[in-house]
Amino acid sequence: MEVSVSAGPNTTGALRHVLGHLLTPLLMCVGMGLAYLGAFHAPAPHDLRVDVVGSGPTARILAQTLQDKGAGALDVRTVADRDTAVTALREQDSFGAYLPGEKPELLVASASSDTTAMAVEKVFTKVAAGQDAPLKVTDVAPVAPGDPTGQGVFFLLVALSIGAYASVAVIGGAGAVLPMRIRVLLAAGMSLVVSLIGTLFAGPVFHLVDQGLGGVWALSWLYAAGILLVGVGLHTFLRRWTTLGVMVLFVMLNFTSSGGIYRPELQPGFFGALHSFWNGAGFVEGVRGHVYFDGHALGGHVLVLALWFLAGAVLVATAAVTETRRHRAAAQGQGSDIETRAGEGPAEKERAAEATAEEEMEEAVAV
Repeated sequence: MEVSVSAGPNTTGALRHVLGHLLTPLLMCVGMGLAYLGAFHAPAPHDLRVDVVGSGPTARILAQTLQDKGAGALDVRTVADRDTAVTALREQDSFGAYLPGEKPELLVASASSDTTAMAVEKVFTKVAAGQDAPLKVTDVAPVAPGDPTGQGVFFLLVALSIGAYASVAVIGGAGAVLPMRIRVLLAAGMSLVVSLIGTLFAGPVFHLVDQGLGGVWALSWLYAAGILLVGVGLHTFLRRWTTLGVMVLFVMLNFTSSGGIYRPELQPGFFGALHSFWNGAGFVEGVRGHVYFDGHALGGHVLVLALWFLAGAVLVATAAVTETRRHRAAAQGQGSDIETRAGEGPAEKERAAEATAEEEMEEAVAV
């Protein structure tokens, strides 16, 4: 006797379900490729501010020559003396200062960005070589010994972001049946835990920073809390697409514009523009300013993080009002579907909630 096996209704339905869910990883693949390759595949300086130290004609001619040969890569100016150049570097108003002479010297601030410092060093090594003189490089704002590449703050950003947006997937999915105030409390608790873990990594565990650990914690908490509030608020509107939406906001656009690997002066203009107001850039530059540059411009970076936090609070409040209206409309509505659901017992309702949570948690697996 032959037994034939055919795709029944259950198999067809399962296949459609799987195919529908495969759309999310495909979109993530495309988005990550566009974001990361677009931001990092060909770093090149543009409008990179550097100084030539000196007030005489030699310094002015050198500055103008570099400006002309750079064809938009450099923004060269002259400053009167070494102290002025150092001040500009420590205020992140410039990223390199060249002192010409028989023993030329280049001043950089690697804490601002190690990759930018290397780009500046590459330019002025050629200038010194043209004068047949070895170049002395002086770092006026070095990074902590535990972070020799200067990119530890970026990877701290990655850890905080993953902890925050993965928590959004859990709170939004498994906790969707909870009142909004409970979800907000969970978000607040998770932001505290995530920020404490990040601070331990930055200090006692890996020694990414050697001072100002309290400020690093405060910036970490504000950053993580902003992501969690935005994510919890968005879940009401995006449902199972929340994970994708949060990844677009806080991974694809966030990591690439943070300045943790390349500052905006080495990136395409789109990511450089995002750098001025995106929360990842606020965190990275805020930590740099707090730890290495005596708090210079820290207020602006804290403001960026605070505005993201405020946006999350507004989203949560809007979501709470929307959910209240939905529940009210469902309670007052007519129709067989509403009557059927009204007749469901606690067990059926719990199973339905679990099914919804499971579907949303499946979306989170791609994280």
